[in-house]
Amino acid sequence: MIQRILTVPAELLQRQMSLVLEAWGMPKEDAAVTADVLTHADLMGIDSHGITLLPLYDELIHSGRLEPKAQTRIERSFGATAVINGGGGLGQVPSVRAMDLAMEKARAFGIGAVGVRDSNHYGAAGFYALRAAQAGLIGLSTSAVYKASIVPIFGREPRLGTNPLAFAAPGRRNKPFLLDMATSTIAIGKLKLAAREGKSLREGWALDRDGRPQHDPERALVDRLMTPLGGSRAMGGHKGYGLAAMVEVLSTLLSGASFAPLRDPQADRFDVGHFHMAIHPDVFREAGEFADDLDRFIDCLHATSPADADQPVLVPGDPEHGTFERRSREGIPVPASMVQSVADIARKCGAEFLLSSELEE
Repeated sequence: MIQRILTVPAELLQRQMSLVLEAWGMPKEDAAVTADVLTHADLMGIDSHGITLLPLYDELIHSGRLEPKAQTRIERSFGATAVINGGGGLGQVPSVRAMDLAMEKARAFGIGAVGVRDSNHYGAAGFYALRAAQAGLIGLSTSAVYKASIVPIFGREPRLGTNPLAFAAPGRRNKPFLLDMATSTIAIGKLKLAAREGKSLREGWALDRDGRPQHDPERALVDRLMTPLGGSRAMGGHKGYGLAAMVEVLSTLLSGASFAPLRDPQADRFDVGHFHMAIHPDVFREAGEFADDLDRFIDCLHATSPADADQPVLVPGDPEHGTFERRSREGIPVPASMVQSVADIARKCGAEFLLSSELEE
């Protein structure tokens, strides 16, 4: 069945999500921050981490595993480092606070590193790294997740989450360099999109319970047996496995958050951890030299002779920046089924539904 796609202005989408978050009990300011992070993902073309997340958040809140009225606080602070407690709520608010604090420390010490614990899903990692780059700093953001889904190489059980990492660096003429990736071959959100659109999974994206390739997205969502980036050992999956483990160390062990396979199944909170770091390039070089060299670096990559004349060589961040500009002008494409899901959620929580006119078109 062909899915009807609606085009929604970013401002309207952001306002709709804010209203739902507020109806769940989130303070108005925190709801605006969270909705901004989600809308930014949709603008960047990361459709699995935008409004698509509302049904998941609705489920987490009504299962009692997510505190919408969470209060964040700084638990530890020493020099260029700190740890923030997210209060058991969504990860967007404590992560924005953490990156802002890391940036503040980077301006004072040249580098700032802030861990977050007692948190939950934080959206697209690239938002936080890009926040630093847009302020002239280098940004790094990593996150663990609340449920293990990556199967270690040679294993049959999940031990790590899809554990995203993002890195961003500022140029002067060019858009920031932006690497935003999961350490699984694909993100869980891609399974949900495939299931919603009725598409089969590609070879190597997920495994069945016998360790064989899984093509059914509905079954894959139930089993949550994802391959590490690269897939099999022969295709470099051990490298993705190592990256996922590295992200876990930074996000979980460093901040004191919980490691999903060892968490008490009866725990009231998932206690997810994140890690945010900012680096001031001007403490390593004379002011502006790093940005100028990054521009030359990006220009050199763009100038690479393409294998296909119709497909120029891209730099990490190019697709996202291009999509952001286009969707900012034209609006964000949202499946009609997703808009209907938001309508159902809004009705259930008593939030005003603003997208009715889009559904009626």
